[in-house]
Amino acid sequence: MRFISLVVLLLISLGVQAQEFEISDIRVEGLQRVSAGSVFSALPVRVGDTLTSEDIQRATRALFRVGHFADVTMVRDGDVLVVQVKERPAINEIVIEGNKVIKTDALMESLRDNGLSEGQIFQRATLELISQSLEREYIGQGRYGASVSIEIEDLPRNQVKVLINVNEGKPARIRSINIVGNEVYRDKDLLDLFELSARGLFSWITGDDKYSREKLSGDIERLESYYLDRGYLDFRVDSTQVALSPDRSKIYITINVTEGEVYTVNAVELAGDPVLPERAIRQLIMVREGDTFSQIMMTTSADYIKQRLGNEGYTFAEVEGIPERNQEDKTVDVTFFIDPGERAYVRRINFRGNTKTIDEVLRREMRQMEGGAASTSQIEHSRVRLNRLGFFKDVDVETVEVPGTSDQIDVEYTVEEAPSGSMGLQVGYARYSGLLLSANIHQNNWFGTGKRVGMSLSNSRFRTAYNFSYEDPYFTRDGVSRGFNLYYSKSNFANIGVAGYGTDVYGARMSFGYPISEIERIGFSLEARDLTVKASGRSAQEIIRTPVLPSNAMYITQSDASAARDEILRGRDFPEGIERHPVTEDVLGPPGYLDAHGNRFRDLLVTLNWGKSTLNRGMLATRGTSQRISLEAALPGGDLDYYKLQYNAETYKPLTRHLTLKLRTNLGYANSYRSDRDLPFFEHFYAGGFGSVRGFERNSLGPRTSPPEQAFQSEFAWDDRDGDGLAQQSELARTYVLCEDPEGLNLNSFTCRPGELITQRTATREQLARRDSRYSAFGGNILVEAGAEILFPLPFIDDQRSMQSSFFIEGGNVFSEHCRPEQLNCYGPSLDRISISAGFGLTWITGFGPLTFSVSRPLNENDGDDPKFFDFTIGGAF
Repeated sequence: MRFISLVVLLLISLGVQAQEFEISDIRVEGLQRVSAGSVFSALPVRVGDTLTSEDIQRATRALFRVGHFADVTMVRDGDVLVVQVKERPAINEIVIEGNKVIKTDALMESLRDNGLSEGQIFQRATLELISQSLEREYIGQGRYGASVSIEIEDLPRNQVKVLINVNEGKPARIRSINIVGNEVYRDKDLLDLFELSARGLFSWITGDDKYSREKLSGDIERLESYYLDRGYLDFRVDSTQVALSPDRSKIYITINVTEGEVYTVNAVELAGDPVLPERAIRQLIMVREGDTFSQIMMTTSADYIKQRLGNEGYTFAEVEGIPERNQEDKTVDVTFFIDPGERAYVRRINFRGNTKTIDEVLRREMRQMEGGAASTSQIEHSRVRLNRLGFFKDVDVETVEVPGTSDQIDVEYTVEEAPSGSMGLQVGYARYSGLLLSANIHQNNWFGTGKRVGMSLSNSRFRTAYNFSYEDPYFTRDGVSRGFNLYYSKSNFANIGVAGYGTDVYGARMSFGYPISEIERIGFSLEARDLTVKASGRSAQEIIRTPVLPSNAMYITQSDASAARDEILRGRDFPEGIERHPVTEDVLGPPGYLDAHGNRFRDLLVTLNWGKSTLNRGMLATRGTSQRISLEAALPGGDLDYYKLQYNAETYKPLTRHLTLKLRTNLGYANSYRSDRDLPFFEHFYAGGFGSVRGFERNSLGPRTSPPEQAFQSEFAWDDRDGDGLAQQSELARTYVLCEDPEGLNLNSFTCRPGELITQRTATREQLARRDSRYSAFGGNILVEAGAEILFPLPFIDDQRSMQSSFFIEGGNVFSEHCRPEQLNCYGPSLDRISISAGFGLTWITGFGPLTFSVSRPLNENDGDDPKFFDFTIGGAF
């Protein structure tokens, strides 16, 4: 077509050449999408020009260069130049099918880089280049069998549809990686540096045996850095061969290297304009004369110097370490060239991405001030403080030069909002609790103000509870926090068989927190509480002594009871010599807590705490350490007198690029500060479940309650009212019995302590051991917990910021210094009694709230522990 057009053009030009004419008008024909203005702007001739054959050739070439036309013809109509064009088709749609490994967006970007996108002019000459480009994308991922075919479908209005069919094929697997020429270091040590690997046991999960050109380039760079960091300045990679098997399924990689010799540092010099005192700069340099040269030490020293200059306001400072080799004696002179540039000042601090959180919340975390000298450390520290808020998935910072100035910058923080609150609404039914209604809302960033607000209410057969909490972390501009908490709870555990008592408690708390450094705070709170315990005859012995006897109760001795039974068996009623005694406090068993101290407690509690945190995030931290110590005590003058001391700590340490070690501990001790009183049972520590020791039921570790006891009564008199000489139950009189000889009773069902009334147990120890811990957990005054976790990224998950998975081993227990003889699972502190579990855990911050799962097995358990293989918690977020 183009040849024909040129022939026609030649004939016309000959005709026109024979008769040159002055152009009175120019008319364009054949336009559909291209505007006439585009044609006129490209034409080199205008109305009034005298047209020659050379002008026609020049004009035709100019229109072809525009790229919009498949054909151009020029004819004469009188004194009018007629330009006839045929437009190239436009691309209406591009469809890619068959791709799974490489996403469509990535392939489309590759097409755009090659000049093919929807709306562009279609040119068949580019199809082969596009096919080759897409195939290169797949070859770069080791899919050498991939192929691309392209179909063109004509559409109305001179448009086309481009259909690209992709056959991705199967990836070639690395069969071997060989390093040739290394003598100092073993192949295994060097290959451990590589991200690529020959096929191994877990390659189907990790995918490390899939060839990638980019990964191989990164592995070679790590290999070079490994040698340069150990003084081998002459090290080089001579060649890299990637061989493919005939069936294109296996790859063999060979890397040829030359190691060279080790260089030592001869001298360390400074050049340029150091600005700072030389002594201060040399303290930052890790390269020392006489040491083996290390490239990483040199680059790290340069980074330290640059950071120090940045802290002084020289934000655009450039520091470069330059090694000068001496081949003769294998030494190197290291020169640090310093170009500080001009001192920069911060013009403005901007925030992006905070769609919910107001700017003020972010700005008060800033340690870099507007108008002040730019400090790299303060800018970075401000970023870390934003991360610790727990409101954002991630925080990035960038410094931007102000156009037209050489000494001003803008600091831009870009945040990505994360769920910072939870809400829940639950309607359910359970056999033990009946109908359950509950609603709660908790927000750490209330309407973007940074304030923490929580409200909850619940109602069931055994409990009604209301709670409201509020905290302003910036009650004052310098970071003093203030909070309030109001609560009310009414419980009756006897309704569900947990224990024979209930509680009514209401109170209010006010708290303050004071920053003492950038990473430390101290806190103080004051709480007024009114608590009433309502016990019954089903309460545990530690709570209230059972049986509960009437005030006019009487007893006889064990020997009198035996004699009375003998006399009754002989047919004698109202035996003589049987003396009854009134029940007094000295013949009852040890008192429960409520017997000794009453059932209503009004007290004033004070709490002091200290906390220090260098964690890199407020949620799902991966670096840093956190510690917290708290002391809670009931003030003198109230009905309670106890104290609780707790210590919590956790630390994160990187092991590799992908693995992090997390260590944590939780210790607690509580007691009464009066020797004549016990720690209130409702202030005990508990262990087991999430946040404690996974692999066991919640609160199942540690002491259990003793069961309530029934009163034992024996016959002491017979009134033969019907005169038949037979002792009937309605004719026998019974009374309580004082223990004298334990050997005279079956102790499997009776409790007989000389000088005390005989009681009868409601269950054997074997039955108690089988009881669900929910119905008997009692806790203790000593808490010991510790755990270790290996945090690792899940495969096939691109965004790991909202997810944290780990393998864990953790252990702990609750101990008591005041165990009763009948209590199960009650021990003093002992490492042999630590319950241990191991398993896998996953925490996922979703749009519906945090989800936490665990699968675990006990490694060491005590009698009475309740193992739990699978557990999870879930909350809704907004």
